[in-house]
Amino acid sequence: MAATVLLLIGLLLPYLKLTAAQTRPIGVCYGRVANNLPSDQEVVNLYHSNGITKMRIYDPNEPTLQALRGSKIELMLGIPNGDLQALSNPSVASSWVQNNILAFMPDVKFRYVAVGNEISPSDEAASFVLPAMQNIYNAIASANLQAQIKVSTAIQTSLLGNSYPPSAGSFADNANSYIGPIVQFLKQTGAPLLANIYPYFSYIGDTKDIRLDYALFTSQGTPVQDGSLGYQNLFDASLDALYSALEKAGAPDVEVVVSETGWPSEGGDAATVDNANTYYKNMINHVSAGTPKRPGKVIETYLFAMFDENQKGPAETERHFGLFSPNKQPKYKLDN
Repeated sequence: MAATVLLLIGLLLPYLKLTAAQTRPIGVCYGRVANNLPSDQEVVNLYHSNGITKMRIYDPNEPTLQALRGSKIELMLGIPNGDLQALSNPSVASSWVQNNILAFMPDVKFRYVAVGNEISPSDEAASFVLPAMQNIYNAIASANLQAQIKVSTAIQTSLLGNSYPPSAGSFADNANSYIGPIVQFLKQTGAPLLANIYPYFSYIGDTKDIRLDYALFTSQGTPVQDGSLGYQNLFDASLDALYSALEKAGAPDVEVVVSETGWPSEGGDAATVDNANTYYKNMINHVSAGTPKRPGKVIETYLFAMFDENQKGPAETERHFGLFSPNKQPKYKLDN
């Protein structure tokens, strides 16, 4: 039975393809922590054949960038956390932009640079995030590309000290000195905050107070009432808590791009093919509706991830977030 379920074949195309009638602001993260993935050109072709027009990668991998030439896929290009200290030097940042962005333009359609991923205030790299962002921005601005390519960093929602109810959302006291200046930089440059939002991890961390249906977009009624705003799913509540935190940080106009979200298909509590299928399908349907705090405002969202990655860890679930198996077969039935 389990083998049958794992072989569910469905088309991503009806939900991810952009059409004139309805634009879905959906991208997919392409992680490469695996030893059994298709070639980069095959990956780009798979994005095209499924109508996926946005990609996030986590480092400037040259074969990936070469494969993206002429593809018209919008790219979120990541900078690994270990590279940030070097990029706090302006000349190094200028060379980085020259070698990894300008050398591939205009053939590659860069949209964002994610300077670091999920860095905590206590991490060694934390003090280098903002200087690296500033230097990368200045190098991009020197090429007059600052309106086209936005510089940001991807955070975890654990930077929030309070997230319930969403209107009380605020950054933790021990995170303010780290995230506050970053938020002001985003405000000044017109860039969004990138946020990795995982209702799955919130749910398994608090199954007593968080219902599975609330995490999967399937709850009936309104489990959370926050003043005049009602919340039917945990994703919206998490995103609006971030917006509330940005307001309290003096940046109400900074947008949030969801740089990762997903659900594992095996390896832990509630990690099943059925639950993952439900989450991805409902997420894809939901992004155009906005949140209770910002109704009707589409949510630019990157699903994590394109493939199962067999060298991730340490948790077994980390290996099972893919929309596709490494053999390029879709794991879920996401059409109607």
